[in-house]
Amino acid sequence: MSRPLHGMLHHIELWVPDLHRALASLGWLLEALGYALFQSWEGGRSWRLGPTYLVIEQSPALTAEEHDRCRPGLNHLAFHVEGATTVEKLMADAAQHGWHLMFPERHPYAGGGQHYAAYLENDDGFEVELVAINSPERQ
Repeated sequence: MSRPLHGMLHHIELWVPDLHRALASLGWLLEALGYALFQSWEGGRSWRLGPTYLVIEQSPALTAEEHDRCRPGLNHLAFHVEGATTVEKLMADAAQHGWHLMFPERHPYAGGGQHYAAYLENDDGFEVELVAINSPERQ
């Protein structure tokens, strides 16, 4: 594991309304992106990639039953992905793990002509953006 740099993200903790649904969608995606299971307990899991880890927890302290990405707080997580081919493969596989393509009429350039990405939303309303590191420009 590399040493963290000053200012790097240490971890992100997502509280989810249903841990099993989150494991099927978010857990699958994290492992597909190269994260390794780091911690496991009755109410949650965490995955690590380098010095950063991401926690998914169904906390008994939740005050709502659903996530709304349009309210103040977390809108989405964006991940670097090796390239356009990997973005497309992950997007195709994601449908079997509770993810739905957002903005299909503008895919894969919903973020602009120089930004090749898939925008996905799971059944609990969490959004992820899978961004190609080497983005082919729209022709």
